[in-house]
This record gives sequence, C-alpha cells and structure tokens, in this order.
Amino acid sequence: MEETGMVKSRFKNVCVFCGSSSGKRNSYRDSALELAQELVKRGLDLVYGGGSVGLMGLVSQEVHRGGGHVLGIIPKTLMCKEITGETVGEVLPVADMHQRKAEMARHSDCFIALPGGYGTLEELLEVITWAQLGIHDKPVGLLNVDGYYNYLLTFIDKAVDDGFIYPSHRHIIVSAPNAKDLLQKLEEYVPGHDGVVAKARWEAEQLELNASLQIDIAR
Repeated sequence: MEETGMVKSRFKNVCVFCGSSSGKRNSYRDSALELAQELVKRGLDLVYGGGSVGLMGLVSQEVHRGGGHVLGIIPKTLMCKEITGETVGEVLPVADMHQRKAEMARHSDCFIALPGGYGTLEELLEVITWAQLGIHDKPVGLLNVDGYYNYLLTFIDKAVDDGFIYPSHRHIIVSAPNAKDLLQKLEEYVPGHDGVVAKARWEAEQLELNASLQIDIAR
C-alpha cells in the first residue's frame, strides 16, 4: 500500500486478538477502529481470527476499507455465517483451533490484544508462553483500553513476585492505553529473555503438522 504520510514500520503483518462481541463501552469500539486506522497509516496488514462480528469485525472491515490486506484464519466448523458473519479479505480455512493459532502466529510479525473474553485470553497467553519458551521473539502488546487489562497485569506482577514467572519474562508483554503508543512500543521492543526451545526445530514441526492438517481439511 502506498499512501502519503505513511509511517515506516519494521513489521508487515500484525495479528490482532479481540472479542467476537463489541463489549458494553463505546471506548472498546472506538479503540478497535483507532487501531485499524493506525495499522493502515503504517502500511501494516491484518491477520485475525476471521468473521465480521464484534470487535473482530470492526477491525477487519476498517483495515479492508482503508486498503490494507486482511487475512482471516478460521476453523471450517466456525465458517457458518450465522456464527461469525462474513469474513472480508482473504480467508484461510483450517482444521481446528490449534492450527488456527499456529497459522496466525506464522503469518504475523507481532501480536496485539484488544479487549475480549476467554478466547482472546487463551490466544494471548499462548503466544506469551511461546515467547517465554523461545519459540518466537515477536512482540506481544496489550491495548489496555480504560484499564481493561489492569487486573491481568496485576496478576502477572503477583506471579513474578511469588516466583512463578521470571522477572525477565515479565517484559515479554508491553501495554499502552491507545493504539499509537502501543505500536510505538512494539516497534521499539527488544527481546530480553532466554528461550529453552529451539526455534528452528519448532518451525519444522509446525510445517509438518500443517501439512498433515491440510490433508485432513481436504478430506
């Protein structure tokens, strides 16, 4: 995408985790649109979980409307329009939720979580854990709208204090109250932790798994 005034970024594709609901506060919807507009401004393409409902729909439609490429990755069992709505942009059907997360991670350069529920938290915590293990070194950001993630951050700080998370792993996550500041923090992020799993080995295993799952999808 070529656009006047575009901000140069070291990323190309940003994975966004967010709710299939819009939440009860207008600020959640406003922040989803603000994030989408900031992605377009920086020439960044979107990777997300597919569908057009809730915050997921707002982000994907706004990026698509702004000329950005949108990749929706969704399990075949959730592709019914009555469940998720119609995905804009490119759709990549996968066999199951595990492959969905693996493909979202593989296609992305960094991760951002907007407000969401169980699914958003599960996706977020998995990519944080993968970073802790050294499976990837991609930045992970929380868009902490109106303090939505304050209690999660407090829990993580408590886990550090009580010896369940290393202090160096606390810095895997960056957070900010607005999209512009968060993206700037992600741009400046430098991994400061030691992983324990060989990244190359993991990627090879994922390629093998994806090949077998694609065979399952085709059946």
